[in-house]
Amino acid sequence: MTQSDTGNRLENLWDDAKAASMSESEKLLYRSNLLGSDKRVTNYGGGNTSAKVMETDPLSGDQVEVLWVKGSGGDIGSMKMDGFSTLYMEKLEALKGKYRGLEHEDEMVGYLPHCTFALNPRAASIDTPLHAYVPKKHVDHVHSDAIIAIAASVNSRELTAEIFGNEIGWLPWKRPGFELGLWLEKFARENPDAKGAVLESHGLFTWGDTAEDCYQTTLDVINKAAAWLEAKTDGKPAFGGEKGPTLPEAQRREIAAKLMPVIRGLISKDRHKVGHFDDQKAVLDFVGSDMLDDLAPLGTSCPDHFLRTKIRPLVVDFDPANPDLDATIASLPDAVAAYRADYAAYYDRCKHPDSPALRDPNAVVYLVPGVGMLTFALDKATARISGEFYVNAINVMRGASGVSTYQGLPEQEAFDIEYWLLEEAKLQRMPKPKALAGRIALVTGGAGGIGAATAERFLREGACVMLADIDATALDEVTKGFAARHGADVVRGVAMNVTDEAQVAAAFAETSVEFGGLDILVSNAGIASSAPVEETSLALWNKNMDILSTGYFLVSREAFRLFRTENIGGSVIFVASKNGLAASPNASAYCTAKAAEIHLARCLALEGAEAGIRVNVVNPDAVLRGSKIWEGDWLDQRASTYKTDKEGLEEMYRQRSMLKRSVLPEDIAEAAYFFASDLSAKSTGNILNVDAGNVQAFTR
Repeated sequence: MTQSDTGNRLENLWDDAKAASMSESEKLLYRSNLLGSDKRVTNYGGGNTSAKVMETDPLSGDQVEVLWVKGSGGDIGSMKMDGFSTLYMEKLEALKGKYRGLEHEDEMVGYLPHCTFALNPRAASIDTPLHAYVPKKHVDHVHSDAIIAIAASVNSRELTAEIFGNEIGWLPWKRPGFELGLWLEKFARENPDAKGAVLESHGLFTWGDTAEDCYQTTLDVINKAAAWLEAKTDGKPAFGGEKGPTLPEAQRREIAAKLMPVIRGLISKDRHKVGHFDDQKAVLDFVGSDMLDDLAPLGTSCPDHFLRTKIRPLVVDFDPANPDLDATIASLPDAVAAYRADYAAYYDRCKHPDSPALRDPNAVVYLVPGVGMLTFALDKATARISGEFYVNAINVMRGASGVSTYQGLPEQEAFDIEYWLLEEAKLQRMPKPKALAGRIALVTGGAGGIGAATAERFLREGACVMLADIDATALDEVTKGFAARHGADVVRGVAMNVTDEAQVAAAFAETSVEFGGLDILVSNAGIASSAPVEETSLALWNKNMDILSTGYFLVSREAFRLFRTENIGGSVIFVASKNGLAASPNASAYCTAKAAEIHLARCLALEGAEAGIRVNVVNPDAVLRGSKIWEGDWLDQRASTYKTDKEGLEEMYRQRSMLKRSVLPEDIAEAAYFFASDLSAKSTGNILNVDAGNVQAFTR
């Protein structure tokens, strides 16, 4: 086979100059990262790579053959050297003598640690025998959409032979494990000229004598399959053609923003979920097609797809030709309940005496005709990746149905993978979720000192955060900083003026479409002004009231609407001020507006309690560092009021406090975190002063 340069083909990125100085294990990592860098080769976390390398035994000093293979849970595109398991080949060969047959193959995983080379702590994956027993130095296993489209066709064996002849073989479906490793070895030994094999309903194995040869073979096989599929489907409409129209992008996002909080509320009663919206062309082609109703119930074929997308998606009852969003929303509770009942019935049909207990019965993937795909998971990255896997499944269904008949994984086989005891053990090893995992927060004034510190605190505890600020430049800078530290999945920014009703509504809609809904509102946006009352203009008075009173009302009203839609509670935190309780000279507009905030919080606490919506207040005082309101005139005015200079103002505030300590943005963030978290689950209508002590602000 030679690599085709026509069409959308994989390009050989191998750099001989770069690879020349690498060891064999380093070349394995290089090859792995190259393959994993293109999702047309394999999906995130999918596939694995290996090399059999001569190493020096740390005890005997002898040269021994060691299998380097991607360890459990890694991703070949982003892994480093510590992502590989290393095992003595001699000991892996000895495992064959311990094998008691198919009924006992799971026990073989327990022997893999006994084969570890050099005390490597990276756990070996279930696919280790598939790499160990192929009699070639280098082996790739990937889940290319083009290959799986062939593998998931009802006549996949015949199609494989038609495309590849004798160069690439075919093996029937078998769950990954020791037995499949023996099957693959037998095929490779009986077909010494073969360069790999297609595994039915699963993926591709390829091999070679050098790292570069193996890499090139993997690309060639995928490119040849892709070219063959394109030639066979050229001119054919995707999925049999369009059944209904695709709505304009703005309308799609508007509908998603309405649907996602409803679905999130229905499926988050036990643990909060985070959502992801995808309306790329591949998704829209599928959800708007004639074949949607036939293909969607079949589920996915590749085990990697299935584990992340569940037995099948939920198709939302929505007609883009005659959109009735209210009717669709009204239908969702019954649709979600029906899916759960169907999933429970699937569990009951397929379970074994030792099967793990029924897990979350809610769908992961929700398909909306004319609109796109919604996915939900316990965190944003998993929700996004689940969607990516279902896009892979869409591509597979498109290819298979274009050249043959698509077949999903048989129900019992799907169950045996989903509820595999080895998979359950992996789930049990997962770390305990962070305190705000699955929670979604919107922070106004998010680019300022207190807002940014609060967002940082929430992100460290696992929350997703939407930063809202009127300063678009500062907002962009802060958002990029958080994305670099915490990952791009968990933080977004939206320009918003809290006094603009339309902008507020749009910002909350953006939060819904980006994350699925809302759990926490931190109303923090603010200004400050200082002037004797006789010098306070009506414009200055109104500006304080607009931002510090009306603005807090507008964002709270929008949050309450979302909280009631979701019906899973919520937390509102007002960042008010000591000045809302204790008057200060020459600041009547500011103090009065802050007092209004506090009383608004009390009113909202009364209204929200029956729905589990908690509303509490944090009262800072004299937070100078990083705070935008202490820039410019306000700083000059307060310094003048207290007859000091800018440099002496912070010291004056520190000495004025009872504890003689400065109050920092991080201190306010800690108080906001307390009210956002379950630490304060039984607190509402409260005020927490973080002012280093001010007797005039005592609440009792």
